[in-house]
Amino acid sequence: MGEQRVKRAFKYRFYPTPDQAEQLEQTFGCVRKVYNMALEARSRAWVEEHRQVRYPETSAMLTEWKKRGEFSYLCDVSSVPLQQALRHLQSAFESFFAKRSGHPRFKSRKRSRTSAEYTRSAFRWRNGELTLAKMGASLDIRWSRPLPLDAQPTTVTVSRDAAGRWFVCVLVEDQPLRNRITDAAVGIDVGLHSLVALSTGEKVTHPKFGRSDSGRLARAQRELARKEKESRNQAKARRKVALIHARIADRRRDFLHKLSTRLVQENQLVVIEDLPVRNLMGNRALARSIADASWADLRGMLEYKCAWYGRELVVVDRFFPSSRTCSACGLVRGPVALDVREWSCDGCGIRHDRDHNAAQNILAAGQAVSACGAGVRPQRNSSGRAFGDEAGKPMARAAGVPVPRDGEMSNGELLERDGLLDRVVLGAEQLTDDGRVAVRAHAEVR
Repeated sequence: MGEQRVKRAFKYRFYPTPDQAEQLEQTFGCVRKVYNMALEARSRAWVEEHRQVRYPETSAMLTEWKKRGEFSYLCDVSSVPLQQALRHLQSAFESFFAKRSGHPRFKSRKRSRTSAEYTRSAFRWRNGELTLAKMGASLDIRWSRPLPLDAQPTTVTVSRDAAGRWFVCVLVEDQPLRNRITDAAVGIDVGLHSLVALSTGEKVTHPKFGRSDSGRLARAQRELARKEKESRNQAKARRKVALIHARIADRRRDFLHKLSTRLVQENQLVVIEDLPVRNLMGNRALARSIADASWADLRGMLEYKCAWYGRELVVVDRFFPSSRTCSACGLVRGPVALDVREWSCDGCGIRHDRDHNAAQNILAAGQAVSACGAGVRPQRNSSGRAFGDEAGKPMARAAGVPVPRDGEMSNGELLERDGLLDRVVLGAEQLTDDGRVAVRAHAEVR
């Protein structure tokens, strides 16, 4: 098996000269203008002619726009960021037609992200210095961490946030160092009282960065509301509010990166729960706390870091009753209110910490998935209710996934190899399809 190489982005802050800042501002405006003009042309062609316009046609349109006197300023900036804007629009439409996202929207000068993307033909990388097209001097970048050895940037993205800070994002190919294989595994239950509860018994305190800076943010927002519209003082107050938001986001992102890296380095198997964060945000009483916790960001970090470092990530279905199941005897109790942090099992009498018990159940379900190679969700009867909603044992079901060929290893041997016989019982029906063996399995957590 060859060495795995992945694309990694390294983001740095830089400080442009006044001339560089002016040129980048003009580039940002041209990128936004070209994107909006192309979106308008594609939308009009669909409404009036029911015809799809793709990237090659918009690229030809850009050439014609540059020839017009009213758009002659498009020739003053590098053509590469303008072409990249058209490619991004094409990707946005492809995601829309694939039903992965909504219809592309016009970019706004005040609300949209301000950025420009340069490919290899539009920048020069020499002796650790980066020079963009149509610029005489290199960027003054603060190299807060080194790039990988012999790294050659393939794409450079320059951006400016609402607080007025300038960033450059360098995309390179890298080979992450694989960690030593270990037998450790961890189940993760996310929450609001503690950010995560681990199956090992550890609880990571929710730092609540947004709540800790809520007083400063409220004062800054009140000052902004009192400023005269379109005045310089209003612009200064707006940047002050943006700086507080940036501080909150930076601290939260740094904390999640350190937590996710530690979990991935220490464990070979990481099991998390698939939570509908977007639906949970509909709860007005908890929306701010859920947003401050950033569960989706933590899951995203775990996903790509497990892929980088050779770890296994298992996602347990959201309907798996992890909080209501006794991790000792498997008895499922009725609904448990959010304010109930501890409860006693009616079957075995053991008293459980709600979050720790849920993390243990998530780990057990994830180990079953790792053993049989399938997804986990509660079995449902014909009425649509999950088995085990009343007193009983929870069942997890998986279907239609590839497993080792017939004769290589049975399910019993697989479980015995992983030492899960005391926790999980599997039943499987093998189906042969074009020489491949699929399995329909159910896992019972004991």
